[in-house]
Amino acid sequence: MGTPSWVQDAIFYQIFPDRFANGDPGNDPPNVQSWGAPPTGWGFQGGDLRGIIQHLDYLQDLGVDALYLNPIFQATSNHRYNTTDYFRIDPKLGEFSDFKELIDLIHNKGMRIILDGVFNHCGRGFFAFDDLMENEEHSPYLDWFHVRRFPLDAYGPGNAQNYVGWWNLKSLPKFNTNNPLVRRYLLGVAEYWIEQGADGWRLDVPNEIDDDSFWAEFESVVKRANSEAYLVGEIWDVDPRWVSSGHFDGLMNYPFRVAVLDLMNGSPSAVSGFGARLESIVQAYPWENALSHLVPIGTHDTERIRTVLGRATSKVRLAFLLQFCYPGVPCVYYGDEIGLEGGKDPASRAAFPWEEAKWDRETRRLVQKLASLRRDLPQLRRGEYKRLFEDDQTGTCAFARVLGGQTAIIVANTSRATRNVRLRTAEHDLDLGPVLIDGLRGGEIGLRDGVLELKLAPYAGVLLHSPV
Repeated sequence: MGTPSWVQDAIFYQIFPDRFANGDPGNDPPNVQSWGAPPTGWGFQGGDLRGIIQHLDYLQDLGVDALYLNPIFQATSNHRYNTTDYFRIDPKLGEFSDFKELIDLIHNKGMRIILDGVFNHCGRGFFAFDDLMENEEHSPYLDWFHVRRFPLDAYGPGNAQNYVGWWNLKSLPKFNTNNPLVRRYLLGVAEYWIEQGADGWRLDVPNEIDDDSFWAEFESVVKRANSEAYLVGEIWDVDPRWVSSGHFDGLMNYPFRVAVLDLMNGSPSAVSGFGARLESIVQAYPWENALSHLVPIGTHDTERIRTVLGRATSKVRLAFLLQFCYPGVPCVYYGDEIGLEGGKDPASRAAFPWEEAKWDRETRRLVQKLASLRRDLPQLRRGEYKRLFEDDQTGTCAFARVLGGQTAIIVANTSRATRNVRLRTAEHDLDLGPVLIDGLRGGEIGLRDGVLELKLAPYAGVLLHSPV
C-alpha cells in the first residue's frame, strides 16, 4: 500500500485551534482571556473553527493547501490532549456543523485537512475513566486502563501512582490497548472522522502504544475508509520501523529541525556534520516515505523558531529555505511566517496577531515565494537529494534536488561573514545549461565553463533552478 498521491505535493500549516482566530465570540467561555494575553496552560483565548473558516483566504494566499489541526475534540484543557469525548467537537471550538462547513470549504478549495489523534491516553472526564472512579473494582471499564490499586486518587497532588498515566500525569490516564473493547472503540473513532471528511491523522506519541498489531489494525481501518488518507506519526528520532507495513506513511521529521538549529547556532565546524545528518535522514527511509514526512521547523511542542534563533531574521529565513527544499512535506507552524515568538510550551502557543503592523512581512513574503517555487518546480517535491559540498572553514554548504533534466541547487552561507562560493558542477554530475534561474530574486546566473560563482551575505541562501 503506497503513500497517498497528494501528500508529496502538499504544503501544510499547523494550527493550535484556541490561538489562531476567534471567529465566533458566542462560543467563548465566560472567563475567556483577552486575545494575545500571555499564554498559560489553563486559559482559553477563544480561537475556534469559525476563525479558521474566516481565514482560509489568508492561508491560500500564503500558499498553504493542507491543514494539520491540534486536537479539536471535547476536553478540559486548551491543548485538548486530555480528551473527554472523542465523538464531539469541543463546544468552545464550535459545533459539528462548523466542522462540516470547514471540511466542505477546504475540499472545495482543493485543500486537505488532517486531525490530531490522541489514542494512547484520554482525560479524567472520559466516560470509562469516570465510571472507573465511581465504581472502582466493580466498574465494567476496569480493564480499559492500567490500575494498580484503589482508590485511584485522580485529583490529589503529585504524580499518578495508583494507575498508569502518560508521563505519570494524573490528568492523562493511559488506555489498555490490549483490551479488544478499547481497540474497537479507538478504531471506531479513527474511522468515524475519516468518514466525516478528514483526510488523515497525525498520531500523538504512537510509540507509547508499542504494538504493531494495533497500528496494523489502525492503518487497515483508516485506509479502508479512505485509501488516500494520510497517516503521520509523532516520532522524534530516526526510526524506519514506523513507516514499515502496517504503520504510517510518514513521520514528523524532528531530526531535520534539530540539525538546522544546531547548524544555525553552532560554529562553522557544524557545517560538515549538518550535511552528513541531512543525508543520513533521507537514506534511512524508503524514498516514498522520506518524501511523505512532515518537515517542521517549529511545532506546539517546541520553542518558536524566531525565539530559539535569537530573533535573527536572516537565520529564520535561511531555515525556511532549507525546510522548503529538503525532501518531505514542509509544515509551517501558525504564526512562524510572521515572526511570532515564544519559548517552550505554553509560551509557544500564543495568539496569532491579526494586526498586520505587527508582522514580519518580509519573512511572510519569503514563505509565499517558497511555496510558489515548490508548486512550480517538481524537483523540489520529488527530486533526488544530492549532497554537494560543505566547507567548515567558510561555513557554506550546498545540496541539489534532481528530477530528470530539472535541477534545483540550494546554497547556504551559515557564517557571520560574506562568502564567495565556487561550485564545479561537473564534479557532482550535474547536467546544467549555461544559465540558472535565481528563484528567490529573479534573473539569470550564468555558468562559466561549468563553474558557478556566487557571493552570499551572512546567513543567506539561494535557490537556483533550471529554466522552466
